[in-house]
Amino acid sequence: MSYKGVAILGSTGSIGYNTLRVIDALGEKRFRVVALGAGRNIELLAAQIARYLPELVSVETEAAAHDLRAQLFQRDIDLPRIVIGEPGLCEIATHPQADCVVSATVGAVGFVPTLRALECGKRVALANKETLVMAGELMTRAAKASGAELLPVDSEHNALHQCLRGEKRSEVRRVVLTASGGPFRTRSKAEMQQATVSDALRHPTWEMGAKITIDSATLMNKGLEVIEARWLFGYDADHIGIVIHPESVVHSMIELVDGSVIAQMGITDMRHAIQYALTYPERHSCELPSLDLTSLSALHFEAPDLDRFPCIGLAYRALRTGGTLPATMNAANEEAVGAFIDERICLTDIPRVIEAVMDKHSSKPLANLETVLETDRAARLFAISEIEKLSNKSTVLAERMV
Repeated sequence: MSYKGVAILGSTGSIGYNTLRVIDALGEKRFRVVALGAGRNIELLAAQIARYLPELVSVETEAAAHDLRAQLFQRDIDLPRIVIGEPGLCEIATHPQADCVVSATVGAVGFVPTLRALECGKRVALANKETLVMAGELMTRAAKASGAELLPVDSEHNALHQCLRGEKRSEVRRVVLTASGGPFRTRSKAEMQQATVSDALRHPTWEMGAKITIDSATLMNKGLEVIEARWLFGYDADHIGIVIHPESVVHSMIELVDGSVIAQMGITDMRHAIQYALTYPERHSCELPSLDLTSLSALHFEAPDLDRFPCIGLAYRALRTGGTLPATMNAANEEAVGAFIDERICLTDIPRVIEAVMDKHSSKPLANLETVLETDRAARLFAISEIEKLSNKSTVLAERMV
């Protein structure tokens, strides 16, 4: 078998969709799609099955599986084996013919399947930052025990991985994550208070799913990436920096002990990072255009405003405390972001919810999977109660204004 088998968790999302585009560009002699895991976008999943003929497919519910069978029947396509829910995603992640598992689900749903893939010794191309935020210690421990490879797909960590190739750890002073600053980089706190969901979803440089785009608006995405960087590269909070770079040309950089800075630059397209993770340590030609340096009028860098974007400070606090606090923070953020998207709270309420949940939590060592899952459940319940308080308060204020 000359090709490498690929399983994709989250095949109908942005990363999953672009992974398939990368595989198409690289050619079927290099990679073959053996398993696809999706949620409820059955029409797109059916089209993917027709194109790639995977042996195994996972969907979120029995109802989704019924709809998928009907669509495949209409297309006169032989049915793959269809599995359901988290157990189904775990089967995708541990498929015996999958050499590489692309973890591209959004949020905590990808946690257990990704862990199972690492336990099986798979190469994991990780686009789900929440898994390392929730339990980086467990993930890296599993990878070390099985010999699994953990390759980042997030553009910032992928950039750091490239910058660190060949460098001695003792010669690296710190790693620096870049951030576009999101849609509210130049907005006041008062303007952010009034921001609508539509406002928050207008990311200036990247096209992403709703959850990560809202995280970019609050800069929580950068806080999550700080924690992720800790587990991917082994640097502590004092040696992981953040700099705002609105052009999103420099994807991240490292500073060496002699003051030299090495940066990875490129166009804003996730296919570059995906291809790197699939083909590492080799590099292959890419269908994407090169970065045209002559078209760049200027590159700007500035420090993040921790007053307007308190989520960054909350993430550093979670990392420094360790244990179960990062998982608590992540769960609270997911619930708060969902509530904002549903228009039950305002954008600036998101860090309020997270901080309230973190203040309530008493961190303990990250002993095992059960500890992580119980922490996640408890944090979500408390976050929901905080959201209800803020939602009721907003309703009362609106009624008074009327």
